[in-house]
Amino acid sequence: MGNCHTVGPNEALVVSGGCCGSDYKQYVFGGWAWAWWCISDTQRISLEIMTLQPRCEDVETAEGVALTVTGVAQVKIMTEKELLAVACEQFLGKNVQDIKNVVLQTLEGHLRSILGTLTVEQIYQDRDQFAKLVREVAAPDVGRMGIEILSFTIKDVYDKVDYLSSLGKTQTAVVQRDADIGVAEAERDAGIREAECKKEMLDVKFMADTKIADSKRAFELQKSAFSEEVNIKTAEAQLAYELQGAREQQKIRQEEIEIEVVQRKKQIAVEAQEILRTDKELIATVRRPAEAEAHRIQQIAEGEKVKQVLLAQAEAEKIRKIGEAEATVIEAMGKAEAERMKLKAEAYQKYGDAAKMALVLEALPQIAAKIAAPLPVPSGKIKNS
Repeated sequence: MGNCHTVGPNEALVVSGGCCGSDYKQYVFGGWAWAWWCISDTQRISLEIMTLQPRCEDVETAEGVALTVTGVAQVKIMTEKELLAVACEQFLGKNVQDIKNVVLQTLEGHLRSILGTLTVEQIYQDRDQFAKLVREVAAPDVGRMGIEILSFTIKDVYDKVDYLSSLGKTQTAVVQRDADIGVAEAERDAGIREAECKKEMLDVKFMADTKIADSKRAFELQKSAFSEEVNIKTAEAQLAYELQGAREQQKIRQEEIEIEVVQRKKQIAVEAQEILRTDKELIATVRRPAEAEAHRIQQIAEGEKVKQVLLAQAEAEKIRKIGEAEATVIEAMGKAEAERMKLKAEAYQKYGDAAKMALVLEALPQIAAKIAAPLPVPSGKIKNS
């Protein structure tokens, strides 16, 4: 029978041995493994990150100055199968503190050897490069133990003979001297630059004032030109408006005359129809009875030929005189009307052909009325004898 073993993500389980005397080893981490009772051997090794603090006291540098250096390193056992097998061969059965001590001694040995090859200035001024050098030198050795260096940094560097403080004072004095010289040179350059800037400012101000005056003059000139152009355009627009208004009024008057012409044509047509109606009415009410009466009178007149002839001659003479008088009146009225129409035509001459047509149409109804008027009837009738 066997047993199932669960393995966490921060530890590895090594199962060795099996049926038929097998010496096969199984490495499991972050999972589970099967082991036989009384036959298989199971052991665990931690895969957690281990923090080490290597320290080297009074180690002489290349110049013979004794320094004390402390650092901080983060290491862990690698999980690759071959490297994990190497780590298990060396550390299986040991606790975490034992593994830390082995790795710590290895790091401190490399730290001491590298300190002896460097100067104090190199170590103190570029700690990152120093730590990188230690990590690169120590990585192969700890890697052969199946351990990986995740990080290594220098925590502190100091000495017991005040070499670093003296070096710092000298460097501080040099820096202070350079700073004083730099301040003096900066003040001198600042004064020169300030004078140059003031000169440039005055030159720029003069140029700016000149440009402002030029721009103001150009603005006033352009403004005057614009005002003149605006006034011209305004006058042209006003004149164009008035001319257009006159044209529109002329068009309106032309349309009114045309409307009047149409109205006169309609009126003439109506009056023509009225003339026809009146003519028919006269035929029915006057001419027909008059013809009948004339026929009767003619029959009667034949019996009283002499008397009637004399009376008829007298009446005809009377009618002729009346006709002549009426003709004279009509002629005078026609002349007056013609003169009036002539004056009116001269007044309307500027309105063109439409006005002439209106004048003619205006006179037509009167002419037609005169033509269609019945002849005057004698005031007295021939009496029977």
